[in-house]
Amino acid sequence: VQLQASGGGLVQAGGSLRLSCAASGFTFDDYVIGWFRQAPGKEREGVSCNNMSDGRTQFVDSVKGRFTISSDHAKNTLYLQMNSLKPEDTAVYYCAGMKSILWDDSSCRQDTEYYYWGQGTQVTVSS
Repeated sequence: VQLQASGGGLVQAGGSLRLSCAASGFTFDDYVIGWFRQAPGKEREGVSCNNMSDGRTQFVDSVKGRFTISSDHAKNTLYLQMNSLKPEDTAVYYCAGMKSILWDDSSCRQDTEYYYWGQGTQVTVSS
C-alpha cells in the first residue's frame, strides 16, 4: 500500500497550488482519502476527508471556499486544489487512507482514524 503526495512548493499569498495524492496497492474506490497538514510547532490538522466510494467530502472551516477536491479514479489519484493561499496555510501536507466503511461524519478528519500514510509535501506561502 502506498500513498504519495506531491505538488507542494513556494507560492505568494493569494496564489494557488494543486496537490496530488497517488494511491497504489489497494482499491481506491473502497477508501477514504484524507488530507492533513502540520505546521511547525503545531498539531497535525485534518484539512479534508473524501469518501472515494460515494463522493462525500468535508473540509475544515478555515479552507472552505478556497480549497476544492477532484479525483481521477482511472489514475487512483486525488487532487487538492488550493486557491487564495494564505501564509497560515504553510505546512507539510500529507494524504492518508482508511477503508470507506469506517467513514464517520464526526471523525473523518481525525488523523487517528487513518492507517495508511504517505510522505508529506511542503507548502510554503509567503506574505
